[in-house]
Amino acid sequence: MCGISGEVRFDGGVADMAAVSAMCDQLQRRGPDGSGGWQAGPVALGHRRLKIIDLTDAGAQPMVDAELGLTMVFNGIIYNYKELRAELQGAGYRFFSTSDTEVVLKAYHRWGAACVERFLGMFAFAVVERDSGRVVLARDRFGIKPLYLSRGPGRVRFASSLPALVRAGGVDTSIDPVALHHYMSFHAVVPAPRTILAGVGKLPPATVRTYEADGRESDWEYWRPVHERRAEFAGLDAVEWQERVLEQLRVAVRRRMVADVPVGVLLSGGIDSSLVVGLLAEEGQKGLATFSIGFEAVGERSGDEFAYSDVVAETFGTDHHRLMVPSADVHAGLDGAVAAMSEPQVSHDAVAFYLLSQQVSQHVKVVQSGQGADEVMAGYDWYPPLDGVPAEAAVDAYARVFVDRPHAELATQLGERWMVTDDVSRALIAEHFARPGAETTLDKALRLDSTIMLVDDPVKRVDNMTMAWGLEARVPFLDHEFVELAAAVPPELKLAHGGKGVLKDAARAVIPADVIDRPKGYFPVPAITDLHGDYLETVRAALHAPEARERGLFRTDYVARLLADPNSHRTTLGANQLWQVGLLELWLQRHGIR
Repeated sequence: MCGISGEVRFDGGVADMAAVSAMCDQLQRRGPDGSGGWQAGPVALGHRRLKIIDLTDAGAQPMVDAELGLTMVFNGIIYNYKELRAELQGAGYRFFSTSDTEVVLKAYHRWGAACVERFLGMFAFAVVERDSGRVVLARDRFGIKPLYLSRGPGRVRFASSLPALVRAGGVDTSIDPVALHHYMSFHAVVPAPRTILAGVGKLPPATVRTYEADGRESDWEYWRPVHERRAEFAGLDAVEWQERVLEQLRVAVRRRMVADVPVGVLLSGGIDSSLVVGLLAEEGQKGLATFSIGFEAVGERSGDEFAYSDVVAETFGTDHHRLMVPSADVHAGLDGAVAAMSEPQVSHDAVAFYLLSQQVSQHVKVVQSGQGADEVMAGYDWYPPLDGVPAEAAVDAYARVFVDRPHAELATQLGERWMVTDDVSRALIAEHFARPGAETTLDKALRLDSTIMLVDDPVKRVDNMTMAWGLEARVPFLDHEFVELAAAVPPELKLAHGGKGVLKDAARAVIPADVIDRPKGYFPVPAITDLHGDYLETVRAALHAPEARERGLFRTDYVARLLADPNSHRTTLGANQLWQVGLLELWLQRHGIR
C-alpha cells in the first residue's frame, strides 16, 4: 500500500523528475516507510512505500527488471499473489523478492495488460516498457486505489492524489461546471473521468490505459458486473442463497488476511463489520485487534455505538479498543481530514475515519472494514421505493429518491456562470440505466451506486482517511467475486427485512441477533451532523473568504439563506446543504486552489 506518481512525455523532451519528486513529497503520508524515484528519457516514476508485503529492501520501488525490460510502480495488494507467483515460477520466471509488486511486474510480462483479469485485489499501477516506450496504467475493478491524471503540453502526469498533481504545478485549477453539477446532485460525488477541477481527471475503475510513445492512448474496460439472474443459480431457494452468500464472503475475508504484518478490523457495531469479525473468528484468528470509535453526545444525539461493538468483541474474544474522541479533538481533526481529501467529501464520516485511523495506526498497519455491503446488498432506504418500478419510469424514480436537488432548484443556488443549461446529472443516470446487463430498476440502481457512488464516496473516503495515517484498509464486501454473486441475488431477497435481507439471514449463523436486528446506524459525529459553534463559524468564514467571493460558485442570496438557518436546509437524503457548499470552499481553500 503506497503512493505512486509519474510523468510521461510525448514531445521528445526529458521527464521532469523534480515535478515527480514534488508529487511524492505530497504523498508522504500514504507511504511513510520509504521512497524512491526513477527516470529514463521521457518517463519518470516516483514512489512512497508502506511496508505490508516483503518488508525488505528487495520489495522497494520503483521496481526495475532489466532482464524483462520493465519498470513499474504499484499501489495496493494482490491477495492471490502467492498462487500467481507459483504459476509464474512454473513458467520459468525467477524472482528476486517475495513482494506482490514483482508478481504484478512478471504477470504483465507473461500476459500483457490482460494480467489484470487474474488479480484478486485492489491496485493502481504503472508499467514502463523499455523497448517500445509504451506506458500502461491500470486500476482495480472498484477503484479502491486511486489514480489521478493531468495533461500538459506534450506530457501527462499521474499520482495517487489530486493535491499531489496540483503541487507539481502546471494544472488548470478552474472549476469544471459539469463536475460542479454532479457534486451538488450526487452527495459530492464527481464520477470518473472528471474531478471538480477542469485540469485533473481520474482513470475510471476496471480500466487499463495504454500510452504509446507518440502519445496515442487507448482504454480497455476489463470488468463490469452483470446485475441479472443467472441460469447457474436457477432454482436456488432462500436458504441456499444465504449459504452461498456467506461462503463467498468467508472466502473474501480469508483472502484479506494476507500480509507480513498483523491485520485488525474496524468494528462499528453494525452487521457488516461484525460479520467480518465473526467470520475471522471462525477461521481461527486469535487475539484479533478490533477498533471502535465514539464521540461525545450533543444534546440527545448519541455519539457512539459501543453497546453493539462491545457485544461482538465479547462474543468473539477480540483484543478490543474503544476509542473515545473528545469534542475539542473533532474540530481540530476537521482541518486534517479536509487536507487528506483527494476530492471534497461531504460525509461527516470522513472526520470520524480520519480520527479513528489516527489512533488505529498506532496499533496495526492493516485493517478490514465493512464498507460496500449496503451498495451491493441494497441496504439503504432509497432502494425499497424502486422495487417494481417499470423501466420507462426508472430514471425519474431513482432521481426522486437519490438526487440531492432537482435541476431547476440548482439553478437558483449556483452562480450564474457556473450553471450548465442541461440537466447533466440526470443524463448520466439515464445513460447508465440504458446500458445492458441490469434486469430490474433496482438492479440498475445497485449497478450505478456500486460502480459510481460507492467508488467516489465511501470507498474513496476510507482510502483517503486511512492512508493519511499510513493505514491500509481492506474491504471484503468489494471482493469482485462476492459482488458478482450479490448482483445475481433476486431483488426480493436483498430487500427483505428492510434491506440486506439475505445477508442478515445468513449472518444469524455467525453473529448475535441483537447486532442484526438493531436499527441501521452510521458513524455518528453529532458536532458535525448539525452545525453549531466553531463548526458553523468555520463554514461561515470559508464562504465569506475573499477567494470564495471571487469564485462566486454559489448565489449570495442562497448562501445567506443557509447561514441564517444553518440546519434546516436539507438535501433529498437529509444531508445538510450548508455543510455541502461550505465543505467545497473549505477544501478548495485548504489546498490553495483559487
